[in-house]
Order: sequence, then structure tokens, then C-alpha cells
Amino acid sequence: MSTSLRRGWTTGACATAATKAAVIALLTGEFPDPVQITLPKGHTPAFALTQSVLTNDTAMAAIVKDAGDDPDVTHGATIRSTVRRGRLGTGITFRAGPGVGTVTKPGLPLPVGEPAINPVPRRLIRQVIADAGAIDIVVEISVDGGEELARHTWNPRLGIRGGLSILGTTGIVVPYSCSAWIDSIRRGVDVARAAGHRHVAACTGSTSEKAVQDLYRLPDDALLDMGDFAGAVLKHLRRHPVPRLTIAGGFAKLSKLVDGHLDLHSGRSQVDLANLAKRTGNPQLGARIANANTALEALQLAQEAGDPLADAVAEAAREKAQDIAGDTTVDVLVIDRTGRIVGRAPRSTGDCPETPTP
Repeated sequence: MSTSLRRGWTTGACATAATKAAVIALLTGEFPDPVQITLPKGHTPAFALTQSVLTNDTAMAAIVKDAGDDPDVTHGATIRSTVRRGRLGTGITFRAGPGVGTVTKPGLPLPVGEPAINPVPRRLIRQVIADAGAIDIVVEISVDGGEELARHTWNPRLGIRGGLSILGTTGIVVPYSCSAWIDSIRRGVDVARAAGHRHVAACTGSTSEKAVQDLYRLPDDALLDMGDFAGAVLKHLRRHPVPRLTIAGGFAKLSKLVDGHLDLHSGRSQVDLANLAKRTGNPQLGARIANANTALEALQLAQEAGDPLADAVAEAAREKAQDIAGDTTVDVLVIDRTGRIVGRAPRSTGDCPETPTP
């Protein structure tokens, strides 16, 4: 029996298919159902319509997004496209309907004030409209419940207000590929740079993010939800630097960075306790750490012995990160599960203009 995970379709693919069905109905009076589209890499999926409405001057088609086996926040969401004829010579105009956001900050691949319908979905939508023989069309994309769903995404921090982004570069959702998260990291860096921020922080989770906020009072759009993707942050900053990056995370995850792992997920990298043991100045303590059950136990053993192991991990992680980050100056904070800073490198990080200390 196959155990492969089922792929799904992006919001952009769904919006394209719904638009194709709607514009054909506007021109012919009939909705194609199912409706087939061609994606950038040649795939030709067909989508069933869950709702269709035709009036004298508008057509609306709706498709329920199937993200396959990916834990996508928009899986099961209803994507709608409502089309109508525009004024002569206006071309194709995009509108944000209910549940689709509007861009309010620079640094994204769309100008401020535009509906958050990304470039590839726009290109696909323009193509299906042209293929149908239409010229001047107003396209309104909406997502049922999209404003609430957007609260569980990066959109509010990136300055996309009022709902979701219509995303997709290939049209296909690859289960657990994490490509959307990595893309959000890159867009987060771009937005911070466009806002002129000289200091950004990449955090592995909400606890480390709160610790950074308490320490530096950075604005929300200078905070990067790095998760496990240290490599995505560092490689993008190498190409698009800012003066300063703070990396903040738990002891175990940053111990993996010390060993050169750029994906810090527990299923894809492991803590090397033997290497941790070598970073203590006490052979007896080192032996206990090498035989510890977890990184947490190793940290507890070091703390009980008064050994600055967390500082050593912070410094080694900083060196690894700095090698990749290029012109961006890196400092590192090690955070325990209570949100307390237990290690840092360098020991005195100095102040940036945007980072007053408490």
C-alpha cells in the first residue's frame, strides 16, 4: 500500500480555476464544471465548482481548496471569483473581496494599496481570461472566513490587512515542503528592509520572540518567525543584508546550529550530546552531559555545576551563523522554557538605534 502524501492546490490555483469558470460563464452563459487549468509546470488539474451564480452583468464561481495532506491553514476554504466587464481599455483589474487582504507596507512583490493577489496567480488569471477571449474584466477574489484565517498567518506582521494572500508559484501544495513558511521568512526580511529597520530578530518560537521583545522592544515587522528554518533566514540576509540580526531560540535548537544544521526540526536534525560535552571546562561534567537523555538535561546539569555551557553554545552558534550571514552582524540569545535568557553571544551586544535596552 502506498504511503506517499497527497499533493494539493494553492489558493492561486483555485482562484485561477474559479476565474476561468466565471469568465466563460459571463461570455457564454454556461459554467464549465469541472474546470481545467494549466499550471506553470504543465500540470492540468480539474476543479469542481461548489457554487456558481450568473446575473446580467456578473458571474461568480466558487471552489473549495484541497491542500492534500499538507496542514495548510486554508485547507477547506472556499475561494470565490466574481467577474464583470470593465470599462473599455481598462484591461484586467484585480479587486480584494471579503477575506482577501490589501498590501499596506512596502517590501512585498506588490505595491501598497494593491489586493494581496501575488504575481504568479495574477499571471495565471490574466492568461485564462485572455484564453477565453475577454479583454476588459474586473476580477474580485474572495475567501470565505479569510480575515479570521489570516490571523494564523504572517499577513498581519507583513502589513497585509483584511484577509489572506492569494499565493502560489507552481500552483501545487507539496505536503510538508514548508515552502510557504520559508517564503514568508524572505518576505519578512524584505518588509523589514523596506521599512528601514537596522535590526531584525529571528526567533524559533513564541517564547523566544517574547524574550527578544522584552529585551529590545523591536517593532512587529522586525520580528521573523524563523521556526526551524535558520538557513532560510541566514541565506536570505546574506543576499539582502541588514546591519544586525539577533537569533533567539531554545538551547536544543541552537545546539543543532552549532553542529552546522540549518534545519532545526527534531525530525531532520538531532542534538549531538558528545559535542556539547566538549564545550564544558569540567571533564566530570562533560561525561555526565555526554550520557544525558536530552539537551534539556544537559543544560540543567551545566547550570547546577555553574558551567556557562549556554554561553558557549550561543557563541558557537553565532560563529556558524555569522559565516553564512555575510555582512549582517549576528548575535545570539539562548532562551529556556520559561522565557529566561540563559546564554548570549557576544556577552555585551551593544545597542542599536532601534534597540533600547530595558
